Amino acid sequence: MPKPKVFVTRLIPEKGLELARQAADIEVWQDPLPPPREVLLEKVKGLDGLLCLLTDKIDATLMDAAGRQLKVISQMAVGYDNVDVAAATQRGIPIGNTPGVLTDTTADFAWTLLMSAARRVVEGDKFTRAGKWKTWGPIDFLGPDVSGATLGIVGFGRIGQGMAKRAAGFDMRVLYYDVQRYPIVEKSLNAEYVDLETLLRESDFVTLHTVLSPETHHLLNNSRFNLMKRSAIIINTARGPVIDPQALYRALSSGAIAYAALDVTEPEPIRMDDPLLTLDNIIIAPHIASASFQTRNKMATMAAANLSAGLTGERLPTCVNPEVYR
Repeated sequence: MPKPKVFVTRLIPEKGLELARQAADIEVWQDPLPPPREVLLEKVKGLDGLLCLLTDKIDATLMDAAGRQLKVISQMAVGYDNVDVAAATQRGIPIGNTPGVLTDTTADFAWTLLMSAARRVVEGDKFTRAGKWKTWGPIDFLGPDVSGATLGIVGFGRIGQGMAKRAAGFDMRVLYYDVQRYPIVEKSLNAEYVDLETLLRESDFVTLHTVLSPETHHLLNNSRFNLMKRSAIIINTARGPVIDPQALYRALSSGAIAYAALDVTEPEPIRMDDPLLTLDNIIIAPHIASASFQTRNKMATMAAANLSAGLTGERLPTCVNPEVYR
């Protein structure tokens, strides 16, 4: 009996590919860039399963192009705003994701960005490489202390709570805003629930860990940047569109806020003519918050496990739309 057919939209860690090969006859897209839309629409025809990434648009048109035999869509990511969940549910297709495994890795990287921005590490590195370092300077590359500062966390899920844990080691005051309150967790982490405006006004550092939704699209805009301290530093490891990039440029270039450190942008990747790239008071990383060996391997194996379960009609270990099983 022939194995199910699966297309993997990018080269993923070998541990995941090995498990996927055991479950299916797989084709892996080898190019470092995502498959173009027209190619993906062609590749999905007749598939039993799809293992995809955030960079792939998985909508009703693509599902219909695949055909009625498509049994599972497995995404190697926690987020799934690139997938039309309603369309998949309507067609009885379970969607898998990879939650939980990247909490600490992402919080570690968000903290890395926070520290790097506060202490202007990237600017100092560029300065040294350019041959400009001639002597120790008493007023060179000054930045704010992290210890004792106020950290504002927007989105208090696993990663946001991870940031609160890290802040405790720096004796920081922790504020958080979320659409729901976590009274037990906030007590254990010594975090204070406030509204968004209060958080923005009082925080020295603002770190974003919210999902992307119509409500959070451009959550930080001109008016909200104007609420922040002129010394404030913002960190975004959530989704690029949570910040209005034009408003961010205005805030950074005018001195409305001091610094930004981003792992995600709008669009992604950032265009090379984006005015943000002309500024010194910003760090832009290429979406690498989960990029540790251990985490990416775990993500790949979780995605393969979801794929394998879906191909055999079993319940996905981590399913975005469990209502398909009702």
